[in-house]
Amino acid sequence: MAQLVKLQDYISRYQVDLKRYPTQFVRLKKQQWERTKVEWEKGAFDSSWLEKEDEVEVSEKKSLFSKFLNRKKEEKLEEITWEPTELQEEDVVLEEATTLHFQPNIVYNPQTKEELKRMYLNQLFHFQLKWASSTLREKSYVDPKFMRDKLLRSLTLQLPDNYFLFYYPILKLKKAPVELDILLILPTEIICLVVLEAKDLDAYIGSSDRFWVRKSGTEEKKILSPMVGLNRMESILLQIFKKEEIDLPIKKVILSRNGYIDYPGTSFNTQFVDSRKFPEWFLTLKSSPSPMKHMQFKAAQSILDLVQTTSYSRAGWEVDGEEINE
Repeated sequence: MAQLVKLQDYISRYQVDLKRYPTQFVRLKKQQWERTKVEWEKGAFDSSWLEKEDEVEVSEKKSLFSKFLNRKKEEKLEEITWEPTELQEEDVVLEEATTLHFQPNIVYNPQTKEELKRMYLNQLFHFQLKWASSTLREKSYVDPKFMRDKLLRSLTLQLPDNYFLFYYPILKLKKAPVELDILLILPTEIICLVVLEAKDLDAYIGSSDRFWVRKSGTEEKKILSPMVGLNRMESILLQIFKKEEIDLPIKKVILSRNGYIDYPGTSFNTQFVDSRKFPEWFLTLKSSPSPMKHMQFKAAQSILDLVQTTSYSRAGWEVDGEEINE
C-alpha cells in the first residue's frame, strides 16, 4: 500500500516526521491485518468487533454533518496566516498514543479471506486519508471527492509500501502557489504522472505543439498539451534536487486508463500509457523488491519543505496555514 505523503494542500503527519511515520504505518498495517485475520480464522468476531450497520450509518451521518459545520466555520474566516509550527516532544508522545491506532470496524462476518482483505484495505484507505489530512494539533477539510477517487484508491491500495505518493501537491515557490500533478517517489526513481481521462474510449492525438486534440466519437476538441505540466514538474524537481544534491532519476508518464493516446514519433524520457498498455505498465510498477532508501527520503523531504499547507487548529477552530521552510 503506497504511502499518501501529501494530498493537495492538506496537513499531513508525514510533515511532522518523515523518517518515523513510513515505517510505523507499515508495521501498523501488518500487525492489525494479522490480528484481524487470526480473529476471523478463529471465528472470534464477537460484539466488540461486529457493529450494526445502522450504527455505522448514524456515525457517518454525524461525520458528514460535522464536516459541513467545519466547512462553514472555515468560510467565515477571512484570512489564513502562514506560520511554521513545531511539535514538542510531549506532543509526539501524545500523538503516538491517540492517533496512531487503527482498528477496522467489522460490520459483517466475511465468508472468505479475500473478502476480509478487501474490507480491511478499504478501511485502511480511509485511515490513510486521515493521516494525509490531520495531525494532533491540526486538521484539513477533506473534499469528499477523494473518498471516491478511483485512481487515488488504486495507487494507494495496489502499489507497494515503499512508494511515496504526492497527489496533486501544492508548492510555495517564490511566494506563489504552484499545483503539480501526481508524483510517485520510488526507492530508485521518481515518476511524474499526468492523467488524461474524460470519457471512455476518447482518443488523444498528441504533437509537439502547445495543444493536443481530444476525439470523443465524432467530436473534436483542443486541449492543452499534457507535456506542458509534465515538463514543468520535471523542471521544478530538477531545480530542487540540484540545490539539495539529490541524485534520483526522473521519469515522465502520460496516463489514460480509459482512452487511447496517439503520439507520432518519440518524446525524450516520456512514456505514453493508454488503455492498451496500462495493465502491463501497472503490473511492472507494482513489482519493486527494493526497500526504502536514503535518497528516496531525501527527495520526499525536499518537496515537503516547500509545500503549502492549509489547515485549522483543532482547539478553538482557529485556522492555521503552514508553509514549510518559507
